[in-house]
Amino acid sequence: MKKLLISLFLMFLCFGAYSQSIKRTSGSLAFLKTTKVIGVTFTYNNLSVGKLTEEEYINKKMSEYNKQREGWGDEWKLAWIGDRKDKYEPKFLELFSKYIGEKGVTVGTSDCAYEMVVNTDFIELGFNVGVARKNASVSITCKFINKADGSEVGVVTVENSAANNFWGGDFDIGYRVQESFAKAGRELAEFMIKDAKL
Repeated sequence: MKKLLISLFLMFLCFGAYSQSIKRTSGSLAFLKTTKVIGVTFTYNNLSVGKLTEEEYINKKMSEYNKQREGWGDEWKLAWIGDRKDKYEPKFLELFSKYIGEKGVTVGTSDCAYEMVVNTDFIELGFNVGVARKNASVSITCKFINKADGSEVGVVTVENSAANNFWGGDFDIGYRVQESFAKAGRELAEFMIKDAKL
């Protein structure tokens, strides 16, 4: 019984630590009713990692790793930045495209009248040490831009998008964060469909 209570408590910590919130904070998504292609770009302006700015986090980790082995911190920094293009953005786009595509809207780079600029505001790295774990999560701000005149037509925020790995195989930071980006992409698409009444 004691083990069951401990397990339930750990599950509460894993699943209840974050409360995801998606909302349109300005403008309208009505343009989705008349467009068939939307562009997507990614930015990482003013990104926080846990309680640190990204710059503070990078400097801290580089210093720690370079003390352990010369050059290791520099290699780590390249991998940290590389995960954006290699893991986070593709997983976000995979799920976002799948769900928004069900309503006839595709993601493209040309011939699109509107651009969605996805800025990553916050990353919680989480952890998995076998006996205890904490989900990673991401918070993003999506600005929708009319490419014809550069005007901002709408803004949607996604806060604390945390993905779960029920099999417990998420020991790699990049994997945990990528799954949070995937969830954010899926749930953003679902929100946009509902908000625009597609």
